[in-house]
Amino acid sequence: MKGGHLNRFFGRHSCTLAALVLTTIFLWAGEKNPIFISLLSSEEQLKMYTPDLSVADFDSPALLNSRDQRTEEYSHSHVMEDTEEDASIKHSDSAVMDIPVRPSPERVDESTILGSSVNKQGRWVADSQRPLYSGFGCKQWLSDMWACRLTQRADFTYEGYRWQPDNCEMRDFEGSKFLRRMQDKTIAFIGDSLGRQQFQSLLCMVSGGMENPDVEDVGWKYGLVKPRGAVRPDGWAYRFPDTNTTILYYWSASLCGIQPINITDPATEFAMHLDQPPAFLSQFLAQFHVVILNTGHHWNRGKLRANRWVMHANGNPVTDRKLAEIGNAKNYTIYSITRWLDSQIPLHPGLEVFFRTISPRHFLHGDWNTGGSCDNTIPLSRGSEVLQDKSSDPVVEGAIRGTKVKILDITAISELRDEGHISRYSIKASEGINDCLHWCLPGIPDAWNELLYAQL
Repeated sequence: MKGGHLNRFFGRHSCTLAALVLTTIFLWAGEKNPIFISLLSSEEQLKMYTPDLSVADFDSPALLNSRDQRTEEYSHSHVMEDTEEDASIKHSDSAVMDIPVRPSPERVDESTILGSSVNKQGRWVADSQRPLYSGFGCKQWLSDMWACRLTQRADFTYEGYRWQPDNCEMRDFEGSKFLRRMQDKTIAFIGDSLGRQQFQSLLCMVSGGMENPDVEDVGWKYGLVKPRGAVRPDGWAYRFPDTNTTILYYWSASLCGIQPINITDPATEFAMHLDQPPAFLSQFLAQFHVVILNTGHHWNRGKLRANRWVMHANGNPVTDRKLAEIGNAKNYTIYSITRWLDSQIPLHPGLEVFFRTISPRHFLHGDWNTGGSCDNTIPLSRGSEVLQDKSSDPVVEGAIRGTKVKILDITAISELRDEGHISRYSIKASEGINDCLHWCLPGIPDAWNELLYAQL
């Protein structure tokens, strides 16, 4: 009798049970197999990893401070970044409102955040051995506009500090040791002008700021040559022959795939594919061993209009008004490229990928065009310690959770260093315009590279 009831129960519910079993296997495969994940659409990936975030539901309150995350930077074209010739700053007409993008509790693996990075807590300490290279030198790689020693600035005490994490002794950075550690490897910085600052900083650090005629310009191997009519190429690549180490930078302010909509029209708009990586990264990823990404300061309506960028997702123009909001589009892109790279890491043994958190801006008493400035020259007037254990960039922190992509967390430590900006000392700054976004070099980006070195 009991057996009859049992058989009838399974008979009625066999389809339901089968569906549950198949769903479990499906989800398990997705958790364990990055290649499987890469076959899903970007929306499906985003929903899978962030069940409280839906592309069709962007009503969550902001996570990041919109004042701190406004995104003004030097103007550029779709093939150029900020230029010495055009140092005007375009004003954002849309405050960036970032949204919660937390994974489900069962997928949180704190080791992917804390275990893969140097302790976030620590302090800035004075160091008589700083800076690591001369601000008057490194002319082979350091742009004059960032070499504050070449400007009218008179106070350089900001150069004399290093970051010391708690419960961790970071090795002193030595260029020769770094190059030996990176022998036969290629390091690629992909991002905006703050990524370019980190790239130039690393070149100066590994060379000690000394001229090295043996270093080869190998940009041509990566298509990094100046197009006709452009001010500069899309990036640079240099090979240190003694160790066969290549360090390169590629300009991709949004980390999106950018394609002309009508290649025959010089005035064409460009499809900004929020769910696709830059073509350069897709093409050359197999040749890279270390990739450092960053984005954030170009996400505003003014930038999109100036570059004629039109948001696309799944191959079509974005019509969802919530996804089209700048902050939502940025977060969606950060998640998309992180998941794509996570799917690629198993295919490229030895590849290490870092997502660098956003570099803070320090405008006071106004903005770039309303009298905002950063005139402080007293180091650590904001304090010297970081006591929090969570990142000050929760979007990047959330995006890398559960992936093999690591976080290079520089936001909180850089927030303390408002005296390290270029300020009003830009060589070609307009009257009354302060650069409280970019940093003097040598300076704060050197510490970012020391943290990178410690994690490598």
